[in-house]
This record gives sequence, structure tokens and C-alpha cells, in this order.
Amino acid sequence: MAEKPALEQVLLTTAGHIAAVTLNRPDQRNPLSATMLRDLAAAFRWCQQEPEVRVVVLTGAGRVFCAGADLTSFDGDTTSLEKFRSRDLFVDLFILMAELGKPIVGRINGHALAGGLGLACSCDLLIAVDTATFGTPEINVGIWPMMIQAILSRSIPRKVLLEMEMLGDRWTATQLQSLGVINRVVAHEHLDSTVNEITEALAKKSPVAMRLGRDSLYRQQDMDFRAALHYLHGQFLLVSQTEDSREGIKAFFEKREPDFKGK
Repeated sequence: MAEKPALEQVLLTTAGHIAAVTLNRPDQRNPLSATMLRDLAAAFRWCQQEPEVRVVVLTGAGRVFCAGADLTSFDGDTTSLEKFRSRDLFVDLFILMAELGKPIVGRINGHALAGGLGLACSCDLLIAVDTATFGTPEINVGIWPMMIQAILSRSIPRKVLLEMEMLGDRWTATQLQSLGVINRVVAHEHLDSTVNEITEALAKKSPVAMRLGRDSLYRQQDMDFRAALHYLHGQFLLVSQTEDSREGIKAFFEKREPDFKGK
């Protein structure tokens, strides 16, 4: 594997084909400071470029996943230009996660609020502890969750999202699971085993099929119906010509597990 980047507020570890990216300011509830956003981008960029990594787990250290943006960035000594530029870090990170080409599993170990909810919803799959709460409390301090709205509106039904944004209340993991936002809700003692089960299963799939399939889903969601069908037809022809697809079909008929190479 290539050398990992030097990070200040994020931990990056690997085990086999699975990388773990951990927000690591537990004493402050893992707020999204400019440094942390840069660290997250560096960690995800490394995961994207490292061929041995097939799955990425995103989680937080301590009892909270992420409490949102670091509000010190909104203090009176910060200029409007500095605030505007700091928001670019959110944009860059969310685009990077969407275009990662590898599945991201959110291990939601505690509350995910404001920008933390946006970060969670940027993951492909979410496994949450049953005590976690979620919400967009920005309205309570006279702000609106602009930087995460494009993410949330693609994960949460509109009426539900508007209620969440307008009232600023917290929602439980079970409530969001019932809406299809969260995949699994588990007791804390089962969180790691559930995440491991899912990530190990994902790591066994064809990396090239995973990349093409994941990319195609996100790209077609903003196309009109006809354009999406034509685009997906081309993507099907592409994925069916890969070495992994030939290996998968061959393994099926030979009644054995496929040996995918990501080609």
C-alpha cells in the first residue's frame, strides 16, 4: 500500500481490503473544523487511489459521530470571505465522497447533527446504534443547513426534510430507518459485528462492477427518464465486458466462489 497521509484530526487505518476513516476529536464531539474537513478529504482521496482498498468505513471516536460544523468558524473575528472559503471544503468533500468509486459504510456510533447528518447521508449504507439521534438544528441559531441540503434532499423525503429543517428537532435512528434513510439499527454491542459483516461481504464483490454500478446510480438520478435509460444501457455494455464479469459467470457455472481482480 502507498504511504498514508499525515492527519491531525482524523484516523486512517486499514485491515485487508477495508479502510476505516475516524473523526478523532471526541472531547469536542467531533466537530467539522477546517482542519478536519481537509483531513477527511485527504483520507478519502488516499482510499480512492489505493487499489487494495475496496470498502471504506466512516465513523467517529467516542460517543458521538459528529455534532456538525465547528461553530468557532462563525465567531465575530472571522471575515465573510473566510467563512465563504471554508464552505468550499464541504463542497469538495461531498463531491469526493460521491465520486469515490468505492462503497462507503457509515458506522454511526452516536448523534449525527447538522453537518454530521450531511456527512452520514453522504455514505452509501448506514448502520446506526439505537441510541443515536439525527437532526438539523441550524434553524435554532438563525442558520439554515445550506451546505448539506443537496445531500439530505437525495436521502430524505421532502416533507420529512422540511419538517426536520424548519423545526430543528431531533429524530431517532428507528424513525429514519422507517423512512429508508438508515439501513440497520442495532444495539451498541452489535454495532461492530454488523459493520464487519456488511463490509466483509462488500469487499468480496467485484471492485470494477461496484465502481461502475455505484457511479451509474448517482449519475442517473438527475437525468430525465429517457436519458437515464440510454446512459444505463451503455454502462451495462461496459460492465459486461470486464474480466470480472467473465470470471463471475464462469464461477457461477463451475459452482465456486469468484476470484475478482477489479479489471
